[in-house]
Amino acid sequence: MTTLFVSDLHLDAARPDIGGQFLGFLETEGVAAEALYILGDLFESWIGDDDPDAHYSVIKRALRSLVDHGVPVYFMHGNRDFMVGERFAQETGARILSDPHVLEIHGETVLLSHGDALCTDDVEYQKIRLMTRDPTWQAMMLEKSLAERQAFAAQARAASMQQARTASQGISDVNQAAVEELMREHQVSILLHGHTHRPAVHTLNIDEGSGTRIVLGDWYEQGSVVRWDENGPDLSAMPR
Repeated sequence: MTTLFVSDLHLDAARPDIGGQFLGFLETEGVAAEALYILGDLFESWIGDDDPDAHYSVIKRALRSLVDHGVPVYFMHGNRDFMVGERFAQETGARILSDPHVLEIHGETVLLSHGDALCTDDVEYQKIRLMTRDPTWQAMMLEKSLAERQAFAAQARAASMQQARTASQGISDVNQAAVEELMREHQVSILLHGHTHRPAVHTLNIDEGSGTRIVLGDWYEQGSVVRWDENGPDLSAMPR
């Protein structure tokens, strides 16, 4: 059977085409899969598990249906949906993974990550990441009203878009030394991540050994998926 990996869908009511493609993906490939791994940024923003957003409710029900069908779903926080919590996990049946996460699959040891922690050249973003992952900061945010959190999320998205327009390609991509250090720390030769929206398979040289870095793409113009079976991983695009 095939295990599926996706990331960076950035689901939002303003882009129903992406949501429609993902729902179709769950209803076809998803139900036949061994498992589904979502490596962050499933949602464009997540202001708390109490968000009544109707579009997100549809997605949650679809994930619940997949789990009830017998397909395990695993979710990893991204830089847009780091506030996903236990209520989401209970409602969908998804299991929340730490970042990074070591996975054994078809005789291979693979390190999974969203990927944003590896963009160490973007010093300002790493400061924001450290703050927003702080449980105390998150608890403070969840004490605010939905309206306040929605306003904060809108402001954060605008700032992120502005930063993306002005940042250099190098700063917004992963740092090679950080990649090698993480893979060395976890003693793996394969890393699978998203975040950068630059789908590719990279060959690495680490301590005189070979390694592989697989990068998932976003779903803005087309879907991106890694299908992993007994023949190994396959990174593919899914045109609409």
